Parts: sequence; structure tokens; C-alpha cells
Amino acid sequence: MNWLRLRRLWRPAPLKRHYDVVIIGGGIHGLATAYYLARTHGLRDVAVLESHYIGFGGSGRNTAIVRANQRTAENVRLYEEGLKLWRILTDELDFNLMFFNCGTLMLAHSEAAMNGFRMLASTHNHLGVRSEMLDAQQCGELIPGLDVSDRPAFPIHGGLFHPPGGIVRHDAVVWGLAKGASEHGVHIHQGCEVQGIDTGGGRITGVRTSLGAIGCKRLGIMAGGYGAAVAAMLGIELPIHPLTIQAMVTPPLKPFLDHVFSSGAYHVYANQTLKGEIATGAHMDPQVNYTNDATAYYLKHQAEALVELIPALRGVRFMRIWAGLADMTPDMAPIMDGNLGYDGLYLDAGWGYFGFKSGPVAGKYMADYMATGQRPEILKAFQLKRFLEGRYSGETAAVMKYGHWD
Repeated sequence: MNWLRLRRLWRPAPLKRHYDVVIIGGGIHGLATAYYLARTHGLRDVAVLESHYIGFGGSGRNTAIVRANQRTAENVRLYEEGLKLWRILTDELDFNLMFFNCGTLMLAHSEAAMNGFRMLASTHNHLGVRSEMLDAQQCGELIPGLDVSDRPAFPIHGGLFHPPGGIVRHDAVVWGLAKGASEHGVHIHQGCEVQGIDTGGGRITGVRTSLGAIGCKRLGIMAGGYGAAVAAMLGIELPIHPLTIQAMVTPPLKPFLDHVFSSGAYHVYANQTLKGEIATGAHMDPQVNYTNDATAYYLKHQAEALVELIPALRGVRFMRIWAGLADMTPDMAPIMDGNLGYDGLYLDAGWGYFGFKSGPVAGKYMADYMATGQRPEILKAFQLKRFLEGRYSGETAAVMKYGHWD
């Protein structure tokens, strides 16, 4: 192979001193918004600013699970469209995103949890999204080796199977979107840290960065776990708390786990990657922080939880552990808004657990919003003012703790 003929997926570009649109954050949300601004709306004078390298944050620090089995109608509709986008984007970008439609299984460990799943299944099927209830024996048939006896501390009562869900290769999504955005004229600047935001006359005028000042007419804050800190540069206090989530993988094993599974009682979720690794994630660290530090506590927790549910994994070692930030709102639903006190300012933040799976579809609608100035109807439920008006999303009902519904 002639290595000299290999080309970068996205082209380096000179940093201009003014852009029509600047997007802060080189993760999936920022890159998707830039891609759709350029491809769909023909806006080519767009820059994506990333303080480290693209995909540095949550976009490259997750377990790559995608699904649409949320609690509220607003979220279900958004995530369902997001699931359909993976295949479309693979063709549009001419890049293999490695979408594997394997289905996801949520385990229930109490009758209260089963009742909650029945409500979820009814919501999903009413909205045209397939989900089905399984008893314990059917869960065991779906995932060989799953212990459906009464031996575990929290025996399995059944589960909710969601066939449309699956996994997507996270770095492939980042690279594919960067490739597509660059091909449509977007400038991607890595190692460009935003240090301040300039305003004048009630509107956004530019940003100050480690590489100099950049003027702009429209600014998108799409910085994932760091979004609240960026908004604070404008004196905007967001109801977002960044919390660390840790994940890890085993060495490659013979394929046996054909579906994603999760357990709220054990705070564990897992899937087998295309390389054969068991990728598994845990619950959030309880304290607010901005670190990507991994801890021995979660290594122990994951090992115990996985062996409790699938005893055959006893003795398997973990090969690697990492951590990322989840930007949690009080109602576990995102903030996508352009009514923030400054003309030309748009925010996409607060995705918590769900930032990866929502990236392309959020980018599509945020691009519509930024290009036209008109809020798409699907984003109406995700305005910041809902917190001031006491209209919290019902998404928190979809989170189980210790086998019970919060």
C-alpha cells in the first residue's frame, strides 16, 4: 500500500477571523449540526471549535448503545427518528458507521419494575415503536447463560425487549460526520479552546479562543459535559450537573451475547462488540465533577454484577477502563433552545446518559433551528424555561434504582 496516497478524512483549514456560524464542541452533536447546516441548508461558512481533538469527550467515552425505549412521547419520537438515521447516514457519508441492530433487553427484578415496563411497552407500541414484555424464561432464552434462577440477590422477574435498538461504533460516527462536514466546506479546528464569548447590542458577536478572537453571527454551544461551564461565560446558569460514568471492556471472547442487556437493580449494562469484547458500563459517580478518572471501585462493582447475572463470566479479566462525563438535568431530558437572552445563541446540552444515541437527530433539528431561526416543533418540549415553569419532563420515571421505579 502506498501510504503517501492516503488522505485525511477531513481537510485542515486556516482559522478565519470571522464565520457566519461557530459551534463550540467537536463531538457528535456539534459535528452533526455542522454537517446538516452545510449539507441541508447550504451554510458553508461554519467552524467547529474543539479544545482537544474531535470525539475527546462523551462521544468517544461511551458504550455505543442506541435505542428508542424512553418514557415520554417527546423523547420516544426523537430517538425513534434517531435510530432510523444511522442507516441513512451510512449511505450519505459513504462511511461504515457499523450500526448493529441487535436489540436491547432491560431486566426487571421486582413486580414493581415489571409494572413499570408494561407501562413503557404500552407507550412505545402506541407510538409505533416495537417493545415487548418477556418473562424470566424468555430472557434466559434470549441471552444464553443469564441466571434466571432464584440464586441471584435480585432474581430476574422478566424484561422489556426492544428490537429496534443496538450498537454503533462511536469513533466511526465522529470520523464519518467530520468527513461529511468537511466535504461540504465546514472548518474543523482542533486544539482551539474557547476562553470567552463576546456580545454586543443583545446579540452574539464572537468568541475568544486560545488561537485568537473569532467573530460570528450565530453561536452553538454543544460541548457535552462542559456545556454548562461554557454557558456560564455568558452568566447563564443551567440546571445541569456533570457526573462521571465509567465503563470497561474484557478481552475478546467467543461470541455468545447477541443483544444489549441492562439491569437497574445491579446498575450494569453490557454488550459484546464486533471484536468480541464485553463492553460494560456502570452507574454514575455520585459527586459533581469534571474528571475522567476511573476507579477500582467500579472495576469491582462491574465484575460482581456481571458474574451475578452471567456466572460463566467468572474469571474473565477486564482489559481496559475509562470514564466520561454525563451532563445531567433534573428531569433527565435535554435542553435544546435558542431563547437564551442573546440573539444568535443556541444551546444543545443536558443529555445525560443519552448524548451518543441522540447526536445525529439532535444535530439535524438544531441545524434547522439555527438556519431558519424557527424552533422545530419536535424541540418545543426541550426549552430551558420548562424548569422555571415547573413543567419537568416525565423522563425520570424511566430510571430504575435498586429494582424499583423512581
